[in-house]
Amino acid sequence: MPCEGCPKRLDGRCNGLGGCKEREVDPLRVHLVQACRLLYERGLIAGFDGNASARTKHGTVLVTPAGVHKGLMNPDDVVELDLQGRSLDGRAPTTEVSMHLGVLQRRPDVTAVVHSHAPTAVAMSLLRNVSLNGVLPELAIALGEVKTVPYARPGTETLAEKVAQALAQSNAVVIERHGTVAVGATISEALARTEMIEHAARVLWTAHALQRPQRLDEAELRALMRRT
Repeated sequence: MPCEGCPKRLDGRCNGLGGCKEREVDPLRVHLVQACRLLYERGLIAGFDGNASARTKHGTVLVTPAGVHKGLMNPDDVVELDLQGRSLDGRAPTTEVSMHLGVLQRRPDVTAVVHSHAPTAVAMSLLRNVSLNGVLPELAIALGEVKTVPYARPGTETLAEKVAQALAQSNAVVIERHGTVAVGATISEALARTEMIEHAARVLWTAHALQRPQRLDEAELRALMRRT
């Protein structure tokens, strides 16, 4: 239950992030909430948008809930599921839960999945002649080629399958018209990859506003990508 009179209360509820001594909070839940708040504060999601998940050491999955503002979310809001998607606490997970489960089932090496609505990356996905790839060395080193998943209706099994297939051998993708999905061995790693894509998109958007940016030499690009 929320702590009454807590000075760290947010939106009328205990935010669970202040090191409360009255009760223990699962650190993984706290990390998931912190990641969502960072996504919100940095403009990578808005309101109820976006979602994130993390695999627990017990083989279950923690995932963000449906219909909860990610900037105001608390650890108690996080929903726990089994790998078949059954809620273990009776509450409703994000409508895009099948996307998270599909990725986690295919990638036993992955602990966390972060889905943002990163605005610049989404904007670039609308332009057929603009690509994130082949220009910035940092992106090539960290993520290799960032593929764009063709549009499918959000929340559908079709989109979930497309994203899971694309991430079978990649750590981040852009979904056309919708956002980004990044994975990692930790929540922090998946979050960092999400931020990296949006940062690259902003740099390239600025460059395209001036003129068409030059690609890296192909031999150099191949050398960089061998380091991923």
